[in-house]
Amino acid sequence: MGRLFAITLEGRIYSCKHCTTHLALSDDIVSKSFRCKHGMAYLFDKVVNVTLGEKEERLMITGLHTVVDIFCVGCCSVVGWKYEAAHERTQKYKEGKFILERFKMFGPDGSFFATPHDATFGSSDADDA
Repeated sequence: MGRLFAITLEGRIYSCKHCTTHLALSDDIVSKSFRCKHGMAYLFDKVVNVTLGEKEERLMITGLHTVVDIFCVGCCSVVGWKYEAAHERTQKYKEGKFILERFKMFGPDGSFFATPHDATFGSSDADDA
């Protein structure tokens, strides 16, 4: 295994809650109104320090999407997913964007969200779709 080179971000940073590797800037948030099996999730234009998993078709609340899971390069934890393709015309805006699960990251102020007791353990997607 080679040496890890991680990008260090400046500003209001979201980072992996397991290893504190920087993942994204708050300026790159597109929407905070997404849900995942652990609760809240944020849609980002850009993320850093992640690797991509295998493409798969995933049926979500807003329809069928082609996605890849994204993994933190620091600790290999799944931190969210990337939308590769949306099959519904109204969902095309998600293509090429990233979901980071709020439960799996520290916020800019160092906070993190605990798993809510009433979390939905089903398919993930936007609340406002």
